[in-house]
Amino acid sequence: MSRPVRISVQIPASYNPDYRVQRERVKRVEDTGADAIFGYDHFHVPQYTGYDPKSGPILAATQEDVPNFEPMTTLAAWAEQTSRAEIGLLVTGIGYRNPDLLADIARTIDHISGGRHILGLGSGWYKKDYDTYGYEFGTAGSRLADLEAGLARITARFAQLNPRPTRKIPILIGGGGEKKTLRLVAQHADIWHSFGDIPTLTRKRAILAEHAEAVGRDVREIEISQEWPGAQTAEAYVEAGATFFNVRAHNAFDRYAFDPDDDYSWLREIVAWRDRMNG
Repeated sequence: MSRPVRISVQIPASYNPDYRVQRERVKRVEDTGADAIFGYDHFHVPQYTGYDPKSGPILAATQEDVPNFEPMTTLAAWAEQTSRAEIGLLVTGIGYRNPDLLADIARTIDHISGGRHILGLGSGWYKKDYDTYGYEFGTAGSRLADLEAGLARITARFAQLNPRPTRKIPILIGGGGEKKTLRLVAQHADIWHSFGDIPTLTRKRAILAEHAEAVGRDVREIEISQEWPGAQTAEAYVEAGATFFNVRAHNAFDRYAFDPDDDYSWLREIVAWRDRMNG
């Protein structure tokens, strides 16, 4: 099963209180040729000082409160604004919304977009979101259990909604836990968003293949998404199995700045690489 290489661009709805800036960024990214546009699902903007491949983001001691729009509402606006690119959140914390309600929201965005919604899901990790909105943070284990239960409820609710989704809404699961998260990917996901270097990807893909075989799936049915590593390295990731690359249109360790004079040449170069890879 061969897949085309695809490019997504992540644009958080943050750091600018004027939504028109957000609208223009989305327009430029779609016009430049991205296959998908992702937001992220946070009620407050996490500020990092670095990233640990094992434990995840390293948060700054002070988490400044900066402008930020509610992600699902923003995604619905993108659904109306765009016409070609797939759209989604990378990723939705399962604990932020009742799973049946989340399925209904996903179905509605699917219809608004004409069948272009990717439902990104994860167990959640940013404690400030939970605390300030009154959700129970629990433990890593309890949040994974919530993800497993939520996936079952979302699938069941999709089958009951009237009208039904326009297509089988692709489910993207982000995370790399080898015993639980990858098992959920094998059971439920159409796309797995991975992190790490090529040896890590190769090892975890082999583990994912074992989980997939156990539930009667071919691991090749699952598209592998990866953070963009640069054109010099990306082809090696393709050889390792990744075909969907996410480019962050922001600097996670600084401001999510928007330059109105940006000509998006950086994205055109990545799109040109994609086209060369796809022949």
